[in-house]
Amino acid sequence: MTRTRRALSSLIVVAILATALSFASRALLGFYPWHIGSVVSVASAFGAKVGCSGFFVTGLDKQQIMDDLANYSPVNRLLTLEIDTRLPAVSAELLGMGRTSASYRPGLGCTLNIGDTSHLDQLNVPSSPAIVGDQLPWPAGPVIDTILLPRQVQLDVILEQDNIEGFDTRALLLVENGVVTAESYAEGFSAETKLLGWSMAKSLSAVMIGRAEALGIISRSDAGLFPNWAEDERNEINVEHMLQMASGLELEEIYAPGGDTTRMLFGSHNAASVGLNKPLAHRPGEHSVYTSATTNMLVHWLQQQLGGTPQHSLNFLYNELLQPMAMGHTIFEMDPSGALVGSSFAYASARDWARLGQLMLDDGVINQGSPQERRLLPAGWVKAASTPNRSSNESRYGYHFWLNQGAATSDERRYPLLPSDAYYMSGSRQQFVLMVPSQNLVLVRLGWSKNKYPLDKRYRALVPQAQITES
Repeated sequence: MTRTRRALSSLIVVAILATALSFASRALLGFYPWHIGSVVSVASAFGAKVGCSGFFVTGLDKQQIMDDLANYSPVNRLLTLEIDTRLPAVSAELLGMGRTSASYRPGLGCTLNIGDTSHLDQLNVPSSPAIVGDQLPWPAGPVIDTILLPRQVQLDVILEQDNIEGFDTRALLLVENGVVTAESYAEGFSAETKLLGWSMAKSLSAVMIGRAEALGIISRSDAGLFPNWAEDERNEINVEHMLQMASGLELEEIYAPGGDTTRMLFGSHNAASVGLNKPLAHRPGEHSVYTSATTNMLVHWLQQQLGGTPQHSLNFLYNELLQPMAMGHTIFEMDPSGALVGSSFAYASARDWARLGQLMLDDGVINQGSPQERRLLPAGWVKAASTPNRSSNESRYGYHFWLNQGAATSDERRYPLLPSDAYYMSGSRQQFVLMVPSQNLVLVRLGWSKNKYPLDKRYRALVPQAQITES
């Protein structure tokens, strides 16, 4: 009887997965028929990891977590989640198969239990006395007394409109001339809620690279990044190539079970390992292809330069970025090997994401004009980071920042209604931190939408066309 039930369950899974193909083809857990064998393991790992972080880091309840998982694929409705607050951990399985777990550690967030992860229990999260209890004004501290009522009304209206239209916006925040002029949150979310940025983590990773350069630890021109690249043309790939997604490696960004990206995020002990053995498809610098594997290799390389251990990376992250920037509501999660998942797993409050945007607007200087002013990034680094790359196929990408305008003025803007000098961080489910230098403005949008968010239209609602300065 047990075997019969198991066989029947397997048949049901296959039938449901086949039905779901049309719905999931463009989602993170989208798949093709030849990937069915990987669906169970990926779905279970995805559920365990996102469920764990959603519960323990963001503070979501189980129903919200299930809704968020199903937003990627209806298959995820079939997941069973078990939340254990004692361990603490979350386990997931798909119709009784593929059971996978992720464990939560304070200050580290959640990590999938793939291979040996016991070494993560020995890590010490640096204390943050400069963040907790500080009464300095934002961005140096938590105090915000600069809200403008007209702006607040506008942002509240946008939040309401977003959610009437089904965008599931959870946080909106506006910074103008270096101060927060409005912030609006959906019910159940607050200024302290750590929200998943997905690929906005790439921009945070780039800033870590910039900080390491400012300290003289690395240089953008450093090449010969990995030993197994030493005997071929991959030895010519330098840090700037990686920052601009122009390594030339034969990489792709396909979110499907069986693909490199899902295997890297939800099936590997070391996220960097997926890309390290890829051959060259183009000469370094000539062709730009956006891939999460690039970022994870770069962050893995940075860890080696910092001292080679997870503790070195953690110390650097806190001591050189999070503490100085007063980012007290940020968690950057690690893979099972202890390397930061630089491509994807950063959680932060809207205010902390905005701090990162303001750092860019202020040319790498924090708390500009205050006694706490301090340069974190090399002079000119931000300009280089927001300048089109020199690839032949896609110049509208900087140092892990998306650019609205390419190298040629004839290049199509990514968002026609945004100024040409606009650039932004972006993540799955339409996470955005938009920087507009000509307006000295940062706009943060965090939520969970599978449909394209009208970022430029919302910007125009805040900054009418007559006020926009084109670059």
